[in-house]
Amino acid sequence: MKEFYMNEAIKEANRALELKEVPVGAIIVKDNKIVSRAHNLKETLKDPSAHAEILAIRKACEALNNWRLTGCKMYVTLEPCPMCASAISQARISRLYIGTFDPTAGGCGSVIDIINDYHLNYKTQLEWMYDERCSRLLKEFFKKRR
Repeated sequence: MKEFYMNEAIKEANRALELKEVPVGAIIVKDNKIVSRAHNLKETLKDPSAHAEILAIRKACEALNNWRLTGCKMYVTLEPCPMCASAISQARISRLYIGTFDPTAGGCGSVIDIINDYHLNYKTQLEWMYDERCSRLLKEFFKKRR
């Protein structure tokens, strides 16, 4: 099932790519059902907070009529930045699956580790999936931009 859900997140990343956005996609699952999906829209919306994770969290909160996303799992193609990692923790997402790491802005261990910070009162379980497709999407996107 994990691979199926990561495939869905990759589909979202491809939607971002079509819009010339950084190709990151996220989905949120509750009780084996996708409750939200999103991709980066930072350029489109001219909004620095319009990351895939933030947009997916907003949609899931609306769909579930609750800001607490306890019992939910998020699948995201790129390691969340510090802003998104904090939002994931604040939303009480139970489990986070990450497709690839972000060595420049990762907030889940690559640069800083917000998800596992002992100061926070909520702990999200983290699983790295290391999906080569996620890395390849990003490498090709940035290669074309340079």
